[in-house]
Amino acid sequence: MINRTDLDVEKAVKISKTKKYISRVVIVLFLVLVVLLCFFPLFIMILTALKDQKETLAATFRFLPETPLFSNFVDCFARDNWFRYFFNSGFITLMVVLFSTFISSLAGFSFARLKFKGNTVLFMMFMAGIMIPSQVYIVPQYIMLRSIPLLGGNDITGAGGIGLLNSYWALIIPFTAAPLGIFLCRQFYLTFPRSLDDAARIDGCSDLKIFTSIYLPQSKTVFATFIILKFTYTWNEFFYPLIMTNSKEMYTVQIGLQQFNELGTVNWPLLMAATLVTMIPILIVFFAAQKYFVQGIVTSGLK
Repeated sequence: MINRTDLDVEKAVKISKTKKYISRVVIVLFLVLVVLLCFFPLFIMILTALKDQKETLAATFRFLPETPLFSNFVDCFARDNWFRYFFNSGFITLMVVLFSTFISSLAGFSFARLKFKGNTVLFMMFMAGIMIPSQVYIVPQYIMLRSIPLLGGNDITGAGGIGLLNSYWALIIPFTAAPLGIFLCRQFYLTFPRSLDDAARIDGCSDLKIFTSIYLPQSKTVFATFIILKFTYTWNEFFYPLIMTNSKEMYTVQIGLQQFNELGTVNWPLLMAATLVTMIPILIVFFAAQKYFVQGIVTSGLK
């Protein structure tokens, strides 16, 4: 004979399972909607890149191109020296990522593991750099780079020439400062047990030896996170190279994209085709480091 209490319990379990199933379905549908909203602009970019200029300027909007023009991906790079633009962006971004990763890891290690006067105050000053927009100090930076003595035609007083302006150094040196990278490395290194440092010092290791032998090999996750963020920011930077360069030989891909603005009319198919191609390096870097990306974000925020 089946007890009524057992029936009530079974019914309650079924209701609970049904609610969980419904909630999961709702969550999945919501996430699918968010993904579609995020990818919709990219989808429109791809379709626009395959259209003719007349279709993009037509009074009646057509979602799909009448005749897909894959030749736009070739034509968009035929009008200028895009090989030079890609080389400039690639070289600048690579140097910035290498230098800033190394400097940020050293600074993060110092703030996290070394005890010295003004540690907290100095760290907070570095963090203030995150809150200040680069446009605020672009003029002082321009004056400093132009006034470097004995470079770019300058005399000993830093006058008479252009200094480091219109050079790779002008686009590399300022970007090596990375308060975000210092923050990520510091938070990551704080998760290491203090006893690890003590054991290494007992074995006769210096602070630099501890960093290079213990901390540096364990930094893949935080490095991957920072490299993705720094690479994306540097590759996509437009305002700073525009101010610091004055010749086509130093243009980056982001400045090169402006050539599709023709007498007030934007050539949207060629612009979208070129933009999609310039996104490829970022996608390559992301997919190469994605397995460490989420882990690095979580780990660097534990403390």
